[in-house]
Amino acid sequence: MTTPLPRRLAAEAVGTALLAAVLVGSGVRASGLSADGGVQLLANVLASVLALGVLIALLSPVSGAHLNPVLTAAAWWTGRRDGTGPGAGELGGYLLAQLGGAVAGVALADAMFGRPLLAPATQIRASGQLWLAEAVATGGLVLLVFGLLRTGRGRLAPVAVAAWIGAACWGTSSGSFANPALTVGRALSDGYTGIAPGSVAGFVLAQVAGAVVGLALVAAVFGPRPGSRPRPGPGARPGSGGDGRGDGGEEGLGAAQRGGVVEDLPGLAAVAEQ
Repeated sequence: MTTPLPRRLAAEAVGTALLAAVLVGSGVRASGLSADGGVQLLANVLASVLALGVLIALLSPVSGAHLNPVLTAAAWWTGRRDGTGPGAGELGGYLLAQLGGAVAGVALADAMFGRPLLAPATQIRASGQLWLAEAVATGGLVLLVFGLLRTGRGRLAPVAVAAWIGAACWGTSSGSFANPALTVGRALSDGYTGIAPGSVAGFVLAQVAGAVVGLALVAAVFGPRPGSRPRPGPGARPGSGGDGRGDGGEEGLGAAQRGGVVEDLPGLAAVAEQ
């Protein structure tokens, strides 16, 4: 059954907002309860990855639970030739929903903790090592999600994606923002999880570069998509091989998108910590 686009966009906006609210709110809570940086990081990461896993499991059947612009864009790019990915209009809608959701979630977190709403962050994060870390975290996320799809194991995404983000929060110098929408949102909250507005562009560019590398690694490691065919000619159904049949070769985005639901692309989401 086709899920109407407005419902999918609502799921993306609500999911991203809840993710942003938990991310920022847990940072505020952690910094208020302990002065120990390690304890703060542990609390913030734990709350964020738990929320991530739950939201992926909940929203996957509706919108695919992308919650991340670079991964929605990657889905569009990989499916643009055979009609198995989001269309251009859907891509724009998803990106706006995710960005709006992130901003709303950050404002909600600040409101819950009695903090100034949408106050620009002052924490400068601008250096080559941080940009490299963001590329690694985002590239690893893309490799993980699309690798799971290529091997027919998309059902593992709620656990696998949350595990990767948790590991990357600890294992990268940037703390694994790995999500342009949440990066923009975090620029509007001056606290533990914030990033100065002037640092946002560098992080987003690094995330995009990481996504490109991640897609290249998917092709290098897993090869072409099973059952993929050239773009169908005039008169052929999108997502068909030109003979009226679906490609049927890949469990994942192709089959789901043809049905109007990106349900097998769960986990296109990233949370972050400092």
